[in-house]
Amino acid sequence: MEGQNVISPEVTARYAADAAREVPGVTRIVEGVRKGVRLGDDGSVELHLAVAWGESLPTVAAEVQARVSEYLERMADVTVTAVNVVVEELDGRP
Repeated sequence: MEGQNVISPEVTARYAADAAREVPGVTRIVEGVRKGVRLGDDGSVELHLAVAWGESLPTVAAEVQARVSEYLERMADVTVTAVNVVVEELDGRP
């Protein structure tokens, strides 16, 4: 039997959040904007994150972009056009 699987946007957003949380330096997803993840109609993903104080923001953001893109392509067969990282908060600052 042939068919096609469809993964809901909610599950895709959850996958993106899970992948982002795996990146060292990411402390949490900042809630408020679709649970911290927004999926665009153009294949883009926007993540709102909190990052640990002292981490290199460009390094963390680049790793989040790579990990989320790879994870969504592997787990959901989704081609990601862009991963936009918005650092909303820094956690653990003095």
